[in-house]
Amino acid sequence: MKIDLFTIGPVTVHGYGLMIGIGFMLAVLIGGYRTKKLGLSENDFTNIAICLLLFGFLGGKLLYILVNIKQFIQTPVELLGSEGFVVYGGIIVGIISIYIYCRIKKLSFLTYMDMMTPAVAINQGFGRLGCMMAGCCYGRETSSHFGMVFPEGCLAPAGVRLIPTQLMSAVFDLLMAAFLIFMTKKVKYRGVISGYYLILYGVGRFLIEFLRGDLERGSVGNLSTSQFISVFMIIFAIVYIYLVNKNKYEIEYETELKEKAE
Repeated sequence: MKIDLFTIGPVTVHGYGLMIGIGFMLAVLIGGYRTKKLGLSENDFTNIAICLLLFGFLGGKLLYILVNIKQFIQTPVELLGSEGFVVYGGIIVGIISIYIYCRIKKLSFLTYMDMMTPAVAINQGFGRLGCMMAGCCYGRETSSHFGMVFPEGCLAPAGVRLIPTQLMSAVFDLLMAAFLIFMTKKVKYRGVISGYYLILYGVGRFLIEFLRGDLERGSVGNLSTSQFISVFMIIFAIVYIYLVNKNKYEIEYETELKEKAE
């Protein structure tokens, strides 16, 4: 666990950034393979992946600023320069970016949502490993042998045994990605896979928040900001799955979509 891994000349490699990079590369490789196997457009997959990376980052940063608006008003440059990031902001803006891209290109939004969500879960899993290396998003203090002790120089309190919420989140995200890929062959209708992702992530995030120790991240009543958003995401996802099953949006691939466009 170390924020800065090594330095080569003027370039310093950060553990968090490295894990994000590895996660994104794996997500693109696995997503690209699945795209080709299912007969979808590899070019559109690549474009959407880039949109998710850019707009997802901006969304995560924007929500971080909104959650810490008082600090932002006082020290805007400091907050903008920090590594602070709220995942839910990235998810919400990322979904919007997929919708806009598919509308412009006249593609099936539900088809590409289903394609992207397992890749997003993979990237999130490696992102949480990056959190573990940096020491952010740490858990509550514990006496359990399962706890993790961070050294000096990390964002977590040093020398204290903490619940490894970052590792728990990483394992959950990667298992969720595997489950979503497995279920791709089982579902009948478009939108179901992305609906599963929204429910699973919402439930997992809601529960793991109880174990988090970085309590200065903002709250809504007795819930953390992420738990508050999770409740609405779970409700939205349940309605979303109900509607896609009710309307029976048959799974379509790129060849069929192009034929319709013509």
